[in-house]
Amino acid sequence: VYDSDMKLYCLSAKDGKTIWSVDVLKAHDGTNIKWKNASAPLIEGNLAIVYGGGKGQSFLAFDRDSGKLAWKSGDETATHATPIAATIHGVRQVIFFCTSGLVAVNPKTGKEIWRQKFPFKVSTAAAPVVAGDLVYCSAGYGVGSGLYRISKDGSKMKSTEVWRKSNEMFNHWSTPIHHDGHLYGMFSFKKYGEGPLQCIELESGEVKWSKDGYGPGNVILSGNKLIALSDVGEVAVVKANPAKYEELGRKKVISGKCWSTPVLSNGMVLARSTQEAVCLKVK
Repeated sequence: VYDSDMKLYCLSAKDGKTIWSVDVLKAHDGTNIKWKNASAPLIEGNLAIVYGGGKGQSFLAFDRDSGKLAWKSGDETATHATPIAATIHGVRQVIFFCTSGLVAVNPKTGKEIWRQKFPFKVSTAAAPVVAGDLVYCSAGYGVGSGLYRISKDGSKMKSTEVWRKSNEMFNHWSTPIHHDGHLYGMFSFKKYGEGPLQCIELESGEVKWSKDGYGPGNVILSGNKLIALSDVGEVAVVKANPAKYEELGRKKVISGKCWSTPVLSNGMVLARSTQEAVCLKVK
């Protein structure tokens, strides 16, 4: 767990007791960001990886069992976006979405592999999405979205822009899902309760369909079905079909603001808001 004060904890799954912890602000000269940290730790192999440290230690990797520092690197400023792990052209890497843009590093050493400039304004919160050799990213506050192709020449990798949509196609904090060459997610900025769930063809950036009435909630994928939690507490099941919007069911299930991601486990969906939580059986 990586909390809002940039304290990283390893907890026992049996009783919740703390096994180890690291205060990144104190131990690694970190500086918290506006609205404080919202990124999650990334578990990659035997490492727990976060960002938020100071000069020379923006990126931090800790042994997941002991909490001992494995490596540190980077001179970047963190955002609210969670880092992700991916394999591109056979190269395993961790991609951080920093204020400077995308930065990919070797997960075993922290050494930089490639980077891509991308604008920052106020806050970046949605994580990047990887599909093969393509990396998609987006932010609100007038920034918009972009798609980048990662190429490899010998041991070197670089990023090249495929398309860029300035001040449109926003993922405020809702990371979209990639499925069969398309992105499915909630694309809007501050259209609370109104913003659309959309299907977008990844390589072209073309909107295939759009359905209003979701706001900046979140989407997950189960098979070929989307489970969408709107920001006003409605859960919808929608087919992941680029040909048309096809809603299989929708119901108001929870009160309060829902800015979190639903969880699917053993045929049940867990959703939470600022006021309560609910567990649903999905048929």
